[in-house]
Amino acid sequence: MKFKKILMIGIDENTIIEEKWQKINELCEEIIVVPKDSSEIEVNLGNTDCILVTLGATIDRTMIDKAPNLKYIGAFSTGYGRIDAEYAASKGIAVCNIAGYSTQGVAEEAFAFILEHIRDVSRAKIQAKNGDYSEATFKGTEIAGKKFGIIGLGAIGTRIAEIASNGFNADVQYYSRTRKTDKENSKIVYQGNVKTLAQECDFLSLNLAYNSDTEKFINEELVNAIKPGAVVVNLSPMELVDFEALTKRLQVGDITFILDHSDELTAKQATELSKYDNCILYPPIGYITAEAKVLMQKIFVDNMQNYLEGNPTNKVN
Repeated sequence: MKFKKILMIGIDENTIIEEKWQKINELCEEIIVVPKDSSEIEVNLGNTDCILVTLGATIDRTMIDKAPNLKYIGAFSTGYGRIDAEYAASKGIAVCNIAGYSTQGVAEEAFAFILEHIRDVSRAKIQAKNGDYSEATFKGTEIAGKKFGIIGLGAIGTRIAEIASNGFNADVQYYSRTRKTDKENSKIVYQGNVKTLAQECDFLSLNLAYNSDTEKFINEELVNAIKPGAVVVNLSPMELVDFEALTKRLQVGDITFILDHSDELTAKQATELSKYDNCILYPPIGYITAEAKVLMQKIFVDNMQNYLEGNPTNKVN
């Protein structure tokens, strides 16, 4: 069994390694490749039975209704918040994502960002390269012994909690809508009130999947509850955060907010956040380790093949 027509949105030969690209070709009769903002998307929906989509592209109910033959949507990412998976399910359309491929890479990235900030690593490197080896203007703080909060104890949140507790000797507290007692120990403790978590923690890591239930989960009340002096790292989509409330808190200047989904911000949002020295923007580089890239593409193609064989994997709806 093959797909008749695959519409690739934001994915092309430069995204997929040759071996996996050849495999995709074997799984279909025709491939159409378009950018994620292309006017050609709508033109090709009518006879498409498979859509493969990059992170940040939208597949809403209007698009789904224009694709009467659609039966499979493959997300080239873990996040699928811009795909209306619930509506797709009502139409019998499977939505499959790529789970677990970048857990270690993203977790390590969280600490790279934190350490770069609290130890002023970039400035130190530049200063020494320019021949100034004095430490006189530097100061820092340690993660050890600090309260480290995790919001969302999925695969990535769990790995961050393990590194924070076992690697850095931090006092880890977590909030999750579903308590994970099997992950708890003397140094990873459940905190059932997310506002209390925000109020008490020196470091806060946001690790929720974005969907209709989590949109603006970090609302105005939670943004304002964040402990003064805290470092907040959001490696999830910014739709989790009330943007207006965040900018107002950044204006106060008493927290640091670090994010890596800057490519998904509007130009206006990116410009606004860039105004604040206490808001640090990175491109989404957590998942681009060599190891994660290989696993990501394998899972992506395996999902397609498994669906065609009647055994869908990583189906989110």
